[in-house]
Amino acid sequence: MRLDKFICESTELTRSEAKSAIRKGLISNQAGTLRSGSYKIVADDIIEFKGQVITTRGFRYIMLNKPAGFISSNVDEQMPSLLNLIDIEKKQNVFIAGRLDADTTGLILITDDGQWSHQVTSPRKKCEKRYRISLQDPISDDAISLFAEGIQLKSESQACLPAKLEVLSEKEVLLTISEGKYHQVKRMFAAVGNYVTKLHREQIGEVELDHNLALGESRFLTEQEVNGFK
Repeated sequence: MRLDKFICESTELTRSEAKSAIRKGLISNQAGTLRSGSYKIVADDIIEFKGQVITTRGFRYIMLNKPAGFISSNVDEQMPSLLNLIDIEKKQNVFIAGRLDADTTGLILITDDGQWSHQVTSPRKKCEKRYRISLQDPISDDAISLFAEGIQLKSESQACLPAKLEVLSEKEVLLTISEGKYHQVKRMFAAVGNYVTKLHREQIGEVELDHNLALGESRFLTEQEVNGFK
């Protein structure tokens, strides 16, 4: 890795501040002062900034219990970004792995590990997601079999993959799907003549939303949770 990139990823310095620090002779390794941002760091290098050793910051994996009114974007747009809810360094480097609509609540995964994010979001991985859903009308008697067969959405050439529907009460269900078409859950229920009034994601893959997290709260994933996607 280039020296200037390493400094940016391991400290709070921006790229321009890292380059300035290098020019001023504030960066060194075991052999002495380093004067080039393009210097390639090798395995046994001990990099220091103002005499303090810089250690590599590992990847970060976060779960957030998303409240309504926040968008799954890295920047504020018509509504605030959900990244406003987490307090981490270098927010601009993280990805939102598995988006939710602004009015949808529940589990969001956030990371700066691009390969891990791909494991979560790639359609080829068929990562299952479970939602708790409130409906406007009572669920029909044949809904479980319809969802298991694959719901045909309007304007889609192919039906959805088979989904698991669990009826909790006449107007509350759990739905597990393994794909992520645009507004898929809402469109699936519209296709069977119903309307979603509340949508909350409880699980992605093997990771379940921590019940101790209130809306808007977050925590880092455990090693076991992280490895569930590897």
